[in-house]
Amino acid sequence: MRALVVDDSRSMRTIILKQLKELGFEVYEAENGQQAMSRLHEVKNIQLVLLDWNMPEMDGLEVLGLIRAETAYKDVRVMMVTTESEMSRVATALEAGASEYLMKPFDREALLEKLILLGMDPSTRTL
Repeated sequence: MRALVVDDSRSMRTIILKQLKELGFEVYEAENGQQAMSRLHEVKNIQLVLLDWNMPEMDGLEVLGLIRAETAYKDVRVMMVTTESEMSRVATALEAGASEYLMKPFDREALLEKLILLGMDPSTRTL
């Protein structure tokens, strides 16, 4: 399975990339929203996007809107990965089309729990 990690923090991307690779994902990265959309167009069959909310120029909610606006990406699962913890923000993201929501900081087990909720349990798939 292929995943795209979108975060303006290089260290955060590195942490998430490592965790996803350990779980058997083929992982790509982007440091901003424009780069994320380019990666989605370049790399075929990305099934999961882990998307930071707070980024300069184009925030994660805007990127989510662009992803959801393209029918080619209707089946892509988008997990917001952010420090935004207010329930109203969670609701906003889910209403905008986010598939799941993961609060920073998190560990590998929390990520795995969310993947299982999304039907992407690495232990039950041939990756």
